[in-house]
Amino acid sequence: MTRHRHQGGHVQGINGKVAIVTGAGRGIGQAVALGLADEGALIVANDLDQDPLDDTIGQIHAMGGQAVGLAASVGDADIGERLAELAVASFGDIHLVFTAAGFTWDGMAHRMGDDQWQAIIDVHLTGTFRVLRDAFKVMRENAKRVTDEGGTPPARHIVTVSSQSGFGNLGQANYSAAKAGIAGLTRTFAIEGAMFNILANSLAFGTIDTRLTRARESQEERVGEAVLGIPQRARNKVLDALPMKRPGTVDEAAGPALFLCSDLSNYVSGALLEVNGAAHIS
Repeated sequence: MTRHRHQGGHVQGINGKVAIVTGAGRGIGQAVALGLADEGALIVANDLDQDPLDDTIGQIHAMGGQAVGLAASVGDADIGERLAELAVASFGDIHLVFTAAGFTWDGMAHRMGDDQWQAIIDVHLTGTFRVLRDAFKVMRENAKRVTDEGGTPPARHIVTVSSQSGFGNLGQANYSAAKAGIAGLTRTFAIEGAMFNILANSLAFGTIDTRLTRARESQEERVGEAVLGIPQRARNKVLDALPMKRPGTVDEAAGPALFLCSDLSNYVSGALLEVNGAAHIS
């Protein structure tokens, strides 16, 4: 994993901030957790599986950073409360939230069962809501305390993961609906958080090189009944249609997330930023 190094100091406004990152054991979530830690953030990392979570935390500790972890599904009803409590108990506050946890379970709409539909909605949309809701309670309360005392609360940032599939995608009725819902959910948090200087934005990723977009034949990745990845022939067609002719790297995906977690984006809220190698231009 290539960590983000910046000559001349840290990205403005991340150093010392407390950040919850879900899906932090792999892919984009791991890249963001490492990038934030490299900028001096205190990380509350979550992943479904303990081993990849431990790997991320180990890398953060090796770079001299601070991190704690919680191995649990974002589909759990108490996930938001548990993460918020861990953040406050460990570091005293919550300033940043990045929600990357999720997986795909593809199938044509006319063959998709209720269980296949609901599993993706529960993890991506409901899971994101639960994490944001309980983190937002802490962020709002601490910001309100400052305003009640006549001060200006520091900017706090929520960044969610939507997808290019949120505009509709073959074989992804469940995932597309969840990712479109995340965009609307995030805009609502932007509206409700504005008076407390809590900013909320969403990243619509295109083809980023993770286990969700690699050739299915090249890996043995599963979540329950869901087989992750894209058939090689279909993946080749996707890449050929991209103006840049290649998938993005997880570090290229993490860059916009770091921007939206920093003071460089303190007047950006309610945005849906497409990170897709010009896929919607051609």
